[in-house]
Amino acid sequence: MAIGTLGIILGVLLVLLVLGVPISYAIGIASLSAILPIVPPEISVVTAAQRTFVGMSKFSLTAIPFFILAGNLMNQGGIAKRLVDFVMALLGKLPGALLVTNAGANGLFGAISGSASAAAAAVGSMVREGQEEQGYDPALCAAANGASAPSGLLIPPSNALITYSLASGGTSVAALFLGGYVPGVLWVVCCMLVGVILARKQGYSGTRRRFDWRGLIRAAVRALPALSLIVVVIGGIVGGMFTATEGSAIAVVYALVLGILYRNITFHSFWKIVTDSAKMSGMVVFLIGVSNILGWVMAFTQIPQAVSDLLLGITDNRYLILLIMNMILLIAGTFMDVTPAILIFTPLFQPVVESFGMHPVHFGLILVYNLCIGNITPPVGNTLFVAIKVGNTTLTKTMPYMLRYYAAILAGLMLVTYVPFLSLGLPRIAGLI
Repeated sequence: MAIGTLGIILGVLLVLLVLGVPISYAIGIASLSAILPIVPPEISVVTAAQRTFVGMSKFSLTAIPFFILAGNLMNQGGIAKRLVDFVMALLGKLPGALLVTNAGANGLFGAISGSASAAAAAVGSMVREGQEEQGYDPALCAAANGASAPSGLLIPPSNALITYSLASGGTSVAALFLGGYVPGVLWVVCCMLVGVILARKQGYSGTRRRFDWRGLIRAAVRALPALSLIVVVIGGIVGGMFTATEGSAIAVVYALVLGILYRNITFHSFWKIVTDSAKMSGMVVFLIGVSNILGWVMAFTQIPQAVSDLLLGITDNRYLILLIMNMILLIAGTFMDVTPAILIFTPLFQPVVESFGMHPVHFGLILVYNLCIGNITPPVGNTLFVAIKVGNTTLTKTMPYMLRYYAAILAGLMLVTYVPFLSLGLPRIAGLI
């Protein structure tokens, strides 16, 4: 029954997505389609409505709208150029300095804004002028920009990690946030290394002038207020001074004050930011609520246990099981956004990894790292297409470069998967796990 129900869910979900039905409605319809043959309509429909309401009523969900609002305030607040200038002053001597700067700035801006596409758009626009002046191939710059932009989704504050915390039954947000730093930085470093290698091959050198300490200090001071948001919010959450929800509210106040001081937020722009954030928050929270129907159907029909038995029946080698899971998640990520994929695959695979003692923080970071790759892989790949548009190039010209970046990012995924210390080291040192 469990495998048959799972087949119905995935089949209906796939058909609805192909037809263009919004993912939240698709999940709800697919879940009801699977449970109606088993549970009478008068019970299943009422239970589904109750599950949706309960799923949207969790207080911890408040953190997501606040972090979305804080990110949108930061996007409008004019911080992208300050971050680009800071990273350029720090790493400008490296070969392919523009590519390296793009990767570093994307990691910082993506973490602050909470959006890979926003990072690709903002940072890509900032480096485009230098790209034209220094004669860089636009397709190479678009590849560097798109490949590095999702790294910020691993570096806290991260809505993807908050969503995983809810889907996994309450994994510590503080531990997830602290654990996300090394995988996120690893992603950035992988992109930087590819950028340096490609730059050497094509003869793109770094800046020829001597390293300017005064320029670095000046750029650091200009970027410090924006970077301080990460320190204040994450430091407070990890240090136990406030919860993730309270930290998200503090982030909103901080971002608003910063935007006003930078004179980039007006009353008109503030109203648009609030309405855009409300629309985005409504979609995300409703999606989380509807996913509770899916969770109920899976629990009722014992789908997670069946999937666990199926995988463990293939092999009892944990390394091979993790490889199979990675392959499934990589394929799913090419067709689904990060949030719905987390909500679907967390309950499916969590019992499997728990069977061989994997820590939920480690599993969460493997899951999010995997699904973030979907942001830069066709046919969905929203972040990749934003980078191509900003770079004024084409997918055909960009993909040969992207293949190098994919190889490096996948190497990083293997390290995160098979070296638990990369995900668990900082939380353990901080006493969070």
